[in-house]
Amino acid sequence: MKIICVENNYREHIQGLKHYFPNFPSFFFKPDTALTTDNYFYLPDFAQRFECKCELVIKIDKVGKCIDRKFAHKYYSQVALGMNFTAENEGTDQNLSSAVLKAFDYSALISHNFVPIADVEREIQNIDFYIMKNGVRIWNANTSLMIFPVNDLISHISQYITLKTGDLIFTGSPCDAMPIEKGDFFEGFLQNEQMLHCLIK
Repeated sequence: MKIICVENNYREHIQGLKHYFPNFPSFFFKPDTALTTDNYFYLPDFAQRFECKCELVIKIDKVGKCIDRKFAHKYYSQVALGMNFTAENEGTDQNLSSAVLKAFDYSALISHNFVPIADVEREIQNIDFYIMKNGVRIWNANTSLMIFPVNDLISHISQYITLKTGDLIFTGSPCDAMPIEKGDFFEGFLQNEQMLHCLIK
């Protein structure tokens, strides 16, 4: 099982960073040891600063390689919400690699349940989701704002990497990473239904 994380895939996020829109999706990997469904995130001690993003997650249903975009919808049927945790080099004793900063244990939290897209009663590119931090809604998102829609992501990734049953694709964050501290409490909602909650400890 692979965890594939797409970067810079929302228009508002790119505009906020004052970056040019990418010509093709970029992505990185997390190992399966990064995956957790726990309702707690324990801050590791190898860095002083950590951040998180909330993302729509797609689960791959069957093996695929070099998938044509027009057939990509046949390779998934469920969605979840995920929190993608990263560390910052600032305050560490050494200059850690990006792999360590992004792919450490328990850095990919997903909701306990995946929801069939049919039950959402929305097209994959018109799903609302939002995050609350300490009881305050801090941003709203809709998958229509993706630069590269889900089917494009699946097609692109599969040109280089064989997708297998159970692989997870974090489809990108619509906002900048959120700094986290002990005591912060996050809640993630999909179409106004709470999908996850996480206390930072």
